Amino acid sequence: METLADLDARVTECRACPRLVEWREEVARTKRAAFRDWTYWGRPVPGFGPADASLLIVGLAPAAHGANRTGRMFTGDSSGDVLYAALHAVGLASRPTAVSADDGLTLRGVRITAPVRCAPPANKPTPAERANCRPWLLDELRLLRPTARALVVLGGFGWQATLPALAEAGWAVPKPRPAFGHGVRRTLPASDGGPPLDVFGCFHVSQRNTFTGLLTPAMLRDVLRDAAHVAGL
Repeated sequence: METLADLDARVTECRACPRLVEWREEVARTKRAAFRDWTYWGRPVPGFGPADASLLIVGLAPAAHGANRTGRMFTGDSSGDVLYAALHAVGLASRPTAVSADDGLTLRGVRITAPVRCAPPANKPTPAERANCRPWLLDELRLLRPTARALVVLGGFGWQATLPALAEAGWAVPKPRPAFGHGVRRTLPASDGGPPLDVFGCFHVSQRNTFTGLLTPAMLRDVLRDAAHVAGL
């Protein structure tokens, strides 16, 4: 039976989308001046967190000079700075910053993942690229299903991509699908009668949202606390 570690290893070798492969590798070659001494990861980014996580966080895609550089979700960019500071504040991360994959950061009962695993140009994957990447999220959700009790989706794109995957992974998603919104909470029964999954919507931790105040640190902490409570953390 495949483990999450097996899945993560397969993710990092994916070359299914020529445009994304070319872009991520070009970024890794040319680099940003501030990171010229870095050896960029330049590959698909696997999920981050324990295999028995009860709380899942789903974002969008790796940032070109963030996770595409460091090889770990939300690590090395401003969005990650906001997310990990909030996770640390509510007791779910061992430290408030995430700078590299070997910085010692650990998560307590939380796994962070995304529906697209390669950094896309302009942060906009195509519909075909999203479809190519969907099986990775689906397999990850299936492997985490025995322990997952709550899931926080960051942003409308993640919401649209995650709900169909949740339905395929064994949770009953109502039709029409619930609309995204910050603070939205929906309880999805398990199709086989097992434990339900509570899904929370949260504005994405992008610079656009955090710099304008659409998402404040307090708003993010509130959603994470509510989800952690449901997850038993």
